[in-house]
Amino acid sequence: MKKKLLSVLLAGSMVLSLVACGNGDSGNATPDSSQTTDAATETEAPADTAQDATEEEAPAAEDTAADPTNGEVVDGKFVDTRKITVEVYDRGNDDGSDPTNNNYTKWIKEQMLERHNVEVEFVAVPRWTEVEQINNLLAAGDAPDICLTYDYPTVQTYANMGGVLDLSSYVDDYRDLLPNLWNWLGETNIYWDKDPVNGTLWAIEGKRAVTNRINTFVRKDWLDKLGLEEPTTRQEFEDMIIAFRDNADTLLGADADKMIPYSVSFDVGWRAALLIESFIDPDVSDYEYYVNGFDDRALTQNGTKEAVRLLNKWYNEGLLWDDFALYGSGDSTEDDMIKAGYVGAFMHNWDYPYRDGENSIQTNLTRMVGPDAKFVVVDCFEDSKGGHNKFITSSAGDRKIFFPTTNTEPLASMLYLDFISSPDVIEYLQIGEEGITHNKLEDGTIEITAATGDDIQNSGFNIDYTITCNGLHLTDDDLTLKSMAYSYSGIDPELVETAHRVCNTDTRPAKNVNVGAIAAEEGQGPTLSSKRDIVYDTALSAPVDKFDEVWDAAIADYLSSGGQAIMDERAEKWKATFGDTTALPE
Repeated sequence: MKKKLLSVLLAGSMVLSLVACGNGDSGNATPDSSQTTDAATETEAPADTAQDATEEEAPAAEDTAADPTNGEVVDGKFVDTRKITVEVYDRGNDDGSDPTNNNYTKWIKEQMLERHNVEVEFVAVPRWTEVEQINNLLAAGDAPDICLTYDYPTVQTYANMGGVLDLSSYVDDYRDLLPNLWNWLGETNIYWDKDPVNGTLWAIEGKRAVTNRINTFVRKDWLDKLGLEEPTTRQEFEDMIIAFRDNADTLLGADADKMIPYSVSFDVGWRAALLIESFIDPDVSDYEYYVNGFDDRALTQNGTKEAVRLLNKWYNEGLLWDDFALYGSGDSTEDDMIKAGYVGAFMHNWDYPYRDGENSIQTNLTRMVGPDAKFVVVDCFEDSKGGHNKFITSSAGDRKIFFPTTNTEPLASMLYLDFISSPDVIEYLQIGEEGITHNKLEDGTIEITAATGDDIQNSGFNIDYTITCNGLHLTDDDLTLKSMAYSYSGIDPELVETAHRVCNTDTRPAKNVNVGAIAAEEGQGPTLSSKRDIVYDTALSAPVDKFDEVWDAAIADYLSSGGQAIMDERAEKWKATFGDTTALPE
């Protein structure tokens, strides 16, 4: 019998208590919309801006207007040394480097002192519980000066409580001191979350240098062994995983009982996204996609239920991992099974099996199974028009960078963001030292090599330090494109090239729907994210004849717990902002 998952899922859900506010925010607000607050908060002037001069001090006032720092910064450097703290994710990597003390953090500290006379201290926050931890730090007044999160409602919640600095004056008044930040992010990312009504700016959006999202990976050596072609349709994918199940003895021998034809995790909405999106109308309007899109796992989009119905069928036919819902964020059980060679197919981040150098899935698979064992990317989930309905994130769908009001060095913090956005800084942090972490090929292409000790990058391209940049971005655009396929240590560049090409076919870029604050979203993150996973996981694992009953009941609970109120307010705000149109400009 299939395991009963609901009690485990419920036991795993978390409710955070916040100061003067109901629940904290976790979950996944849609990255293609801006949910900025319209709370009446007083805009603070930059701490380093001089006060209004008296009549006798008119000449000094003119100097201040020319120098918004009032002489505290000369040639880009503080006259007196400043100190700031910066959040960095701790991913708990086995054999990784200390995220707060390695060769990259040492270089950043040295460079910030040399360029800006600012001392930097890194504060580690667990990646897989980052929202909860940031909530706790903000509530206690101990948050780093520079914070980041993927969850905008967390920022909005604390902004409404007076706990976040309005960045609008800093990015504008100090613009001349921030050329790298403005050149890299531009107005699109800097103003992405700016409230259209009152102009408040609680966070700056990091930029995705690469907007690649998700791919489907299958074992090519298993296909070859069974004489199968790579699947190009949903039915061919189903036929393939059935063949994997029915030929477990041939494929795994004595380990046949460990066979997992197709693996998903508890996060079904992400890990089956391409399948789910193939059931959504490819002509869905911007209005409908936005109204139903608070949760970027597409839970309430039209078509999702039928996608999960198919997953439910596969689960009950023994084609999925039985225990998919029992292991939460950061758990390595599934990855370990994939590395050991027990999994035939899975869906994940576009380059997932090729990441992490010597510890990558592909490298481990080759080491444990043999040189022919490899995962390749397939494009097989067709939509109603025969294309592939892929909703990709915008360049702004990345980390939200914000300053808590406990930050007493906002200018030093802004200079840090400018420093970290400098092309030479991004390139160094991404590829490290030549001969140590990368080699240069004859045509200049960068080839990443395996790192050891304090040179190990705990995140792909060191995105935990390049917080305004997600994805490879070298100082030369042509070099970046050439180097991308060679930026995965020990991985055949052709695998990466295919992965990059496939995830960029039939894509639908995200749009910024900025209608101001959606009050119903505030504080709903943890509750609705937990309920979302319960909807997906319990419906997927329900008996086939109980699927509708389980899905409908779980969705009703989700909607009554705040989901419907969010959708209703989104519809209302859209119409108030855009009128009767259902499409935004391209």
